[in-house]
Amino acid sequence: MRYRIDSDVLGKVKVPHDAYYGSETQRSLNNFTASGIKVPMEIIYAYAALKKAAAIANRRDGKLDGRRSKAISRACDEILAHKLEDQFCLDIFQAGAGTCINMNVNEVIANRSIEILGGNKGDYRIVHPNDHVNMSQSTNDTMPSVVHIAVYLLIRNRLLPALAQLRKALDKKSMEFDGIVKVGRTHLQDAVPITLGREFSGYSWALKNATAMLSDANNRLLKIPIGGTAVGTEMNSDDRYAKFAVRELNGILKSSFKLAPNRFAVMQQRLEELSVADGLKEVATAINKIGNDLRLLTSGPRAGMGEITLPEILPGSSIMPGKINPSMVEMMNMVCMEVIGNCTTVTEAANGGQLEINVFTPIIVYNLIFSATIMSNASVLFAERCIKGIRVNKDNISRHIEMDTSLATALSPYVGYAKAAEIARIAYREGKSVKQVCVELNILDKKSLDRILDPASQAKKY
Repeated sequence: MRYRIDSDVLGKVKVPHDAYYGSETQRSLNNFTASGIKVPMEIIYAYAALKKAAAIANRRDGKLDGRRSKAISRACDEILAHKLEDQFCLDIFQAGAGTCINMNVNEVIANRSIEILGGNKGDYRIVHPNDHVNMSQSTNDTMPSVVHIAVYLLIRNRLLPALAQLRKALDKKSMEFDGIVKVGRTHLQDAVPITLGREFSGYSWALKNATAMLSDANNRLLKIPIGGTAVGTEMNSDDRYAKFAVRELNGILKSSFKLAPNRFAVMQQRLEELSVADGLKEVATAINKIGNDLRLLTSGPRAGMGEITLPEILPGSSIMPGKINPSMVEMMNMVCMEVIGNCTTVTEAANGGQLEINVFTPIIVYNLIFSATIMSNASVLFAERCIKGIRVNKDNISRHIEMDTSLATALSPYVGYAKAAEIARIAYREGKSVKQVCVELNILDKKSLDRILDPASQAKKY
């Protein structure tokens, strides 16, 4: 392999001749090899948009000449067009705060800009990673800004639509199952009747409420600390640059980011990210409960509840012929568990901030992006390959509701709680229906019993 020699404050570094990155990226590649998990490209795209906005703002502010500004902008556009992706190859477990990520982006943009201007990679007299690409910036203000940008756009553009698709599927099933009366259950024991449609409406509303919390939290990310530079004081920057940069950024991304009213707070804390993690956790908790219920309702198919049947997507056993498992639900459950666990990581990392910066920002943004990505993908799969294909086993449901001893609850206003409880216990011990016991004991007339003990009226009355 051919090499070129780049230099930095620590001395000279051998860099692959064709690489667009430089010395600081190479040092990171040499030192940080813990996981093999690369920095998500969402971060790189957000950085490219921000660097382009900064180059244009610095030109408008009179700090950067037009020739360099245009070259930097063009290099950023290429990154946004998914070019040069192999140049962003850092491990996510790296030096704190994201300096390695920022410098990786700075070096790639600088060297590509040098080429655009007719020079050779590494000739930083033409375009310098720090002096020109990083002008008016610091990792300390750009990294929190980029985290907000990347996570906000991912949730807005992918996760929220995916959750809406899942909720739509649940709503459709709720309407489809509205007339199906079944046994309700509490403590995993038989309870008073409910319709399957109402059961599914509860799932939909839980997801709606969780999604609303996530959306509200996501909107908090619209405030970014760009222009704060090292510790929030705007050293080597100014308000005019920051306003220009935000305006250009919104034009590039077609969004509505705004300057944080207090840059110190946004740079010191990761509270906005923590709020998003909590929103993701609430969504995961809501969906996980839905998945748990579906696995119970489909259990059997002959020795369990067996009230619904899920779409069959693959064989369920390597030894038991014909066995089919609720595999798509299990996948969804695992995704939810991963998201909940990632929230714990974000919480611990947010707690790790000290004074003017949180050095654990890389692992915070990785977990948020990973959570939002897998939740987006899994929610669509869950809706399309599971929820939409759910069928009802009416015979099982009818058999269960007929023998539901909790139907005796409706007798309490007429015979009292104690007598109703006695009737329920007799029905359970003797394997009879509540109505059958009432007839044998001459409890009310048949017409009244038919009215009082009708499962459909009990399920829909309240």
